[in-house]
Amino acid sequence: MEKRVDHLVSWIRQQVNDAGLNGALVGVSGGIDSAVVAYLIKRAFPDDSIGVILPINQRVEDQKDAIAVVEGANLKKVGIELTESYQTTYNEIQEQLQANQDWNEENAQLNGANLQARLRMSTLYSVAANYGYLVVGTDNAPEHYTGYFTKYGDGGVDLVPLIHMTKGEVREMARYLGVPSQVVEKKPSAELWEGQTDEEEMGVSYDTIDAYMKGEQVAEKDKEIIEALHKKSAHKRIMPAEPPKFE
Repeated sequence: MEKRVDHLVSWIRQQVNDAGLNGALVGVSGGIDSAVVAYLIKRAFPDDSIGVILPINQRVEDQKDAIAVVEGANLKKVGIELTESYQTTYNEIQEQLQANQDWNEENAQLNGANLQARLRMSTLYSVAANYGYLVVGTDNAPEHYTGYFTKYGDGGVDLVPLIHMTKGEVREMARYLGVPSQVVEKKPSAELWEGQTDEEEMGVSYDTIDAYMKGEQVAEKDKEIIEALHKKSAHKRIMPAEPPKFE
């Protein structure tokens, strides 16, 4: 694990240096993936790394797990509440589409969740531009494979150091790095809405996806779900799509 951490820290440092920039930042949600990235960027850039907390419909000071991560990693913290920005944008979209009689209420919850993710990523890039930093993403291997990320939201980043790691491996690294135990053990959730959990939304557990990606036997029903998610989300992993060159 020490070698793997050193490998990722060196890679992050090299990517930032190659870009001619000063450091790195990550949006800290209070989940295990962003926690691991927070600890990695602190090692890569002890004096030039930031954890950004971006709550919507909550206050920065209420993000106890995210604050525990930032403090545990000894990262500089930037907290920006995006509630008003989100509500203004979402309400305007809804009003205009309702005026056209085109508003789709069935898609409203997921649409709002994706808008939140994209608003957070726009904010991260604005903060990063201020400091001359790269934005480091938090997607792991199961999330990337199944498309469990928002296109141009949490998937819109500069670096993805955890992209080859299963959820179990991320958890092992978190323990090694000293991530607070309550973050390591909590049920994974993108907190897209009240009570939402990753595994319930995907319909399959991270342990099962990890096993599938390692070539282990999984239940046929789970295999079908994983492969369907992978196929449906193919467009997210090829951004943006481009036509063949015209001859």
